[in-house]
Formats: sequence, C-alpha cells, structure tokens
Amino acid sequence: MSLPILSKVYTFRLNQHLSNNPQLLGRVYLVVSKTNQRGLSQRAKEAKTRALLDKIIRVDHAGEYGARRIYEGQLAILGRTASGPVIREMHEQEKEHLDAFEELMKKQRVRPTALLPFWNIAGFALGAGSALLGKEGAMACTVAVESVIEEHYNSQIRDLMEDDPERHKELLEKIKKFRDEEGHHHDTGLEHGAEKAPFYKGMTQVIKVGCMAAIWVSERI
Repeated sequence: MSLPILSKVYTFRLNQHLSNNPQLLGRVYLVVSKTNQRGLSQRAKEAKTRALLDKIIRVDHAGEYGARRIYEGQLAILGRTASGPVIREMHEQEKEHLDAFEELMKKQRVRPTALLPFWNIAGFALGAGSALLGKEGAMACTVAVESVIEEHYNSQIRDLMEDDPERHKELLEKIKKFRDEEGHHHDTGLEHGAEKAPFYKGMTQVIKVGCMAAIWVSERI
C-alpha cells in the first residue's frame, strides 16, 4: 500500500476513534487551542518588543543629534573663549553617543525621525542663543537639557528591564553608560556657573518643556 493511501487510512481511523471518544476529542482540542494561544502570545510579545526598540532607538538618535547641534551652536559663539574646551569635551561625547545610535539604526533597521531637519536647526539655534547670554547661559542650557535626557534614559532602562533584560543586555549597557555621561554634563554645567545665568529658573524650565515635547514627538514621527 502506498504512503498517501496509508496516510488517508490512518487519518480516517483517527477521526473515527476521536468521534467515538468525546472526552479524548475534547483533550485534543484543548492541546491544539493552547498551542495556538502560545504562538499568538509569542508573536504579540515579539511585536511589542520590536515597537519598543524602534521607539527607543529612533528617539535616542534624535536626542543625541539635537545635543550635538546644541554644543555646535555653543562652540560657534564660545569656542575661542575659556569655556571652549569644556564645551568641546561634552560635544565629543555627544558625537560618540550619536555614532552608536546611528550604528544601531542600521543594525535594527530603524528609520530616523522625520523631524531630523528641524532638530538640526532648532538644536543649533538653542545652543547659539544660550551662548549669547554668556558662559552661564550656555551652561544653564546644558543643565536643563541633560536633566531631561538623564531621566529619559532612566525611563528607557526600566522599560527594557521589564521587557527582556537578557535580550537587551547590550543596549542596556550603552544606555546606562550614556546616562552617566549625560549626568556628568549636567554636573559640569552647575560647576561652571549655570545658576548664575539671567532668568535661570525660567530659562531652564522653558528648555525642559521643549525637550520633553521633542522627545514625545520624535518617538512617534
């Protein structure tokens, strides 16, 4: 007897056996149902993880791009002053962060935010504008921006830990390192007279709100 015929005979007998045993048939349906549910659950989890990674990499790339442009704006005004080396050091670290996220974007096939051209102009304008208020103005801008970014990174670390800490181990290490460096930039700003800037409280509050709005938009567009 050929294999196709044997298969049909076996299937017929199995169906006949199951139809004569309702209890066994119910168990088979239960097993099949659970298997399908596990498959759907796994696909849903993978889709959720994919969306999380897309959001994190896209917004962090935008943030580091904007930060680089802020420091470039500050250097355009204060680059030849005594504050130049301090700003330049922070700028170099932001470039390293940006390079890392550009590499991640290629690796994970994440598209950049559509608003990148806007952040290019806005970042430079913010940096140059704050520097026109003097060293203290530039440092106040740094304190405001980095305080938002540091908390933003902490939020992302919590999200990645909740999703799958082992799978995201490499990304977590990068974000923790960058968070600590952003925190150092924040402290550097305070050490170099940020709080002496004109309208310090009002200025930093406006910048913080702007940064939070930029994060919200860049996560979605």
